[in-house]
Amino acid sequence: MLTHNRIWAAIDQLAESNGLSASALAKRAGLDPTTFNRSKRVAADGRPRWPSTESVAKILHATGSSLEAFLDLVSASPKANRAVPLIGLAQAGAGGFFTDAGFPAGEGWEEVNLPAVADEHAYALEISGDSMLPLYRNGDVIVVSPAAEVRRGDRVVVKTNEGEVLAKELKRRTTKLVELRSFNAEHPDRTIPLDQVAFIARILWSSQ
Repeated sequence: MLTHNRIWAAIDQLAESNGLSASALAKRAGLDPTTFNRSKRVAADGRPRWPSTESVAKILHATGSSLEAFLDLVSASPKANRAVPLIGLAQAGAGGFFTDAGFPAGEGWEEVNLPAVADEHAYALEISGDSMLPLYRNGDVIVVSPAAEVRRGDRVVVKTNEGEVLAKELKRRTTKLVELRSFNAEHPDRTIPLDQVAFIARILWSSQ
């Protein structure tokens, strides 16, 4: 249920999962740092104040989170966490870590406690290097849902049949090609024949 308390608790949890205070989250999103202050959550006459859809959209964009992941935080109990399989993005291309459908499998996975998400098959990948700056930094963890619907404009993880694993934005998908946009302007966009794609999974959000 969308209640005043749960909406604000989800914003606080999103900030915490990204290593930020509510004020720092607002600032990162280009909002006034006081936007999410507790003093602004209730009016002087006691009426609840709700965050605007614009402010929610901006913090989701700033943290690389999806609306679905935010709604999971809203519907979950406060601080509800669960263990999620974790592996490095650079390791994920090796054989044995995924089923043909893109679900985590086999040994070699670690675990990390993260806010609960709806997909029981969700997993986490740790970013290495700077090829995804400025969106994802070295050491960031992205949470991936192999069961979520993938649409144009989504941030996705793509694994090729040759074992290459990419984290990019889905520009376009046809019956023959997958077109991907790089987060870092110094790295080229990619076009991959669809028959060379092992799986595509949507990135739900990042924990920094």
